[in-house]
Amino acid sequence: MFDLPLSLKAWGTDSFDATFKQEMLSLDANLLPLQQGLQNSSYALSDKLTVMVLNTDHDESSITIKAGLFYNGIIAGCNCADDPTPVDETNEYCEVVICISRQTSQSTIKLVK
Repeated sequence: MFDLPLSLKAWGTDSFDATFKQEMLSLDANLLPLQQGLQNSSYALSDKLTVMVLNTDHDESSITIKAGLFYNGIIAGCNCADDPTPVDETNEYCEVVICISRQTSQSTIKLVK
């Protein structure tokens, strides 16, 4: 769990998407399921992470955001001195659902794709 108080405060305003993206990028990358979302590589990199809001919904108790996460990964090898395989970054993408409590701003994240 993590807190997204600025996103909660911005809910219902024109600045919500931008605030949510900025707040997500400020989180410790270990809180995001980047490693679990890998499809083309074996180790997730978070230095070029971008967030795209796909859908939002709400009810009395929570705000739900479906978001796409764009990031890079590498295929980690042995890195032996005679290994000719370069370490290239590969584009990765996964979709997540974030639920923000409207009372506390505590949030959960779930990998969906």
